Amino acid sequence: MANCKIQPLGDRVLVQTIEIGEQMKGGILIPDAAKEKPQQAKVIALGTGKIDEKGNRVAFDVKVGDTVLTSKYGGTEIKYDDQEYKILNASDILAVID
Repeated sequence: MANCKIQPLGDRVLVQTIEIGEQMKGGILIPDAAKEKPQQAKVIALGTGKIDEKGNRVAFDVKVGDTVLTSKYGGTEIKYDDQEYKILNASDILAVID
C-alpha cells in the first residue's frame, strides 16, 4: 500500500479491490466471466478534493486505509506494478465498512 505512486486528481479515489475467496455452488466451478465484480475495496489514495461553487475544497468522507463498498461497475480499472486498482469518483463510494 505504501509504495503505490498513483495520485488521483480532483474528487477521485484510488482503491484496491478486496477479492473474496473463490466460491463454488453445488460443486460447480463458476468461470471468472460469470462471477460478480467485487464491491469491497481498501482506500489507497485520495485526490486533491472537489471544489464547490465558492472555490472551497470539499473534504472527503473517507480516509486512506478505510474499507468501503463501491458501486458495482463504477470507476476505471488499472494495473500498476502487478497490482490491480480502481480509480473512482468519490460519489461511487456507497459506504464505509467498520
